[in-house]
Amino acid sequence: MKTILYTRAGCHLCDIAEQTLREHGLQPRLVDIDKDEALREQFDACVPVVEIDGKVRFRGHVDPTLLRRLLHNAS
Repeated sequence: MKTILYTRAGCHLCDIAEQTLREHGLQPRLVDIDKDEALREQFDACVPVVEIDGKVRFRGHVDPTLLRRLLHNAS
């Protein structure tokens, strides 16, 4: 599954989201929203934001139960 984690430096929730994704077997590509003005405007107050296969699935935090359901339904 193509996974993108929109993040920013110093964001502890982003660190937790990355850890949760990796614990579930995903290898997210990390994208720092502060390096792209359009992304910063889109996600400024929402990080971390997780996009899986082109669809935003989580904002603010990753719910492990919902992530497991998503991964189960995709297999």
